[in-house]
Amino acid sequence: MKICAIICEYNPFHNGHLYQIQEAKARSNADAILCIMSGNFVQRGEAAIMDKYTRARHAVLAGADVVIELPVVFATSNAELFAKGAISILSKIPCVETLCFGAETAEAEAFYQAAKLLNDEPKEISLAIQEQVNNGVSYAKARAEAWKTLLPNDLLTSPNNILALEYTRAILSAKADIRILPILRKGGGYADYTVYENFSSASAIRKEISIGRLTSGNLPDFVAEDISAYSVPPLDVLEKYAILNTPASEIAKICDCTEGLENAFKKAAIEPEAFASTLTSARYTSSRIRRIALQNLLNIQEELIRKSLHSNLYLRVLGAKKDRSDVLSELSNGEQPLLIRAHDEDGLTDTAKEAFEKDLFAEKVYTLLYPIKTNKKIFH
Repeated sequence: MKICAIICEYNPFHNGHLYQIQEAKARSNADAILCIMSGNFVQRGEAAIMDKYTRARHAVLAGADVVIELPVVFATSNAELFAKGAISILSKIPCVETLCFGAETAEAEAFYQAAKLLNDEPKEISLAIQEQVNNGVSYAKARAEAWKTLLPNDLLTSPNNILALEYTRAILSAKADIRILPILRKGGGYADYTVYENFSSASAIRKEISIGRLTSGNLPDFVAEDISAYSVPPLDVLEKYAILNTPASEIAKICDCTEGLENAFKKAAIEPEAFASTLTSARYTSSRIRRIALQNLLNIQEELIRKSLHSNLYLRVLGAKKDRSDVLSELSNGEQPLLIRAHDEDGLTDTAKEAFEKDLFAEKVYTLLYPIKTNKKIFH
């Protein structure tokens, strides 16, 4: 069996995602589409607009054969660790041959060439990046500036290209036998808040929903039917309580919480504004600030993320087509245990068990934000 994988969040699932699944099926020559999807919390350091089982059902209705969960230790991490975590899991599934992703650039060779250069970064480039960071520039901007004469600029400045490049770097670093299949994005970009007729970004759709407008023209009907029951959930109060209740020395163990940021979080916790409003600067992006606050709330420290990268974790099924037991059978033949029913996780040990417990805790925190009964039906 040949499987094409898609790393995703579907927050929410929209027409652009539907287009990508259709193109992946048409171009990959795969027998099945496997989505590895963030759970109830996402890479921007936010709660997902709908629970993970609802979003997985949308993916299956759109054409995915199986949806598995990207463990929360990776799903809430920066782009590099998000990508490495997903590729670490996919690379241990023998039948995954292709990774399809949406990007602002559709040339696979451009990603391969850039990834090779970045994986072998010259010392002078590293020093140039560090010098700019020391002068108050964010790492992402410093890296783009340092590489601008050697790489096409949009590979390090366009949001989806940046993540796609991290996927490609992770594949090369892991020596995984997975080819990449970039699909040119249609419509709004990752951070484009403009509302278009059919292909707005997830960011634009979430913004519209947050102010009480439903952009159903950008959503498949089966998503539009569900989305009116949800709103964009706030995390501020929970995150501030967690910061106040956590010693600064423990906050410093959160990934990307460096240079005394733990003390800044302590001070900001008693301010009326959200952390992202108070602490975002030219040096610290709002996404970085939100991720630190979220990972502190979920008690996910960098040590566990690093351990998880080098461990066999698990394949937790969130959704699947009723007639694709053959795909599940293939997944069960890999190095990672397949979790479908209650208590399948009882055999997990060590790092896998610890990571899974974070998933369970994240579910409990999410129910505080969304007291809506989740339909955990897996087969559709």
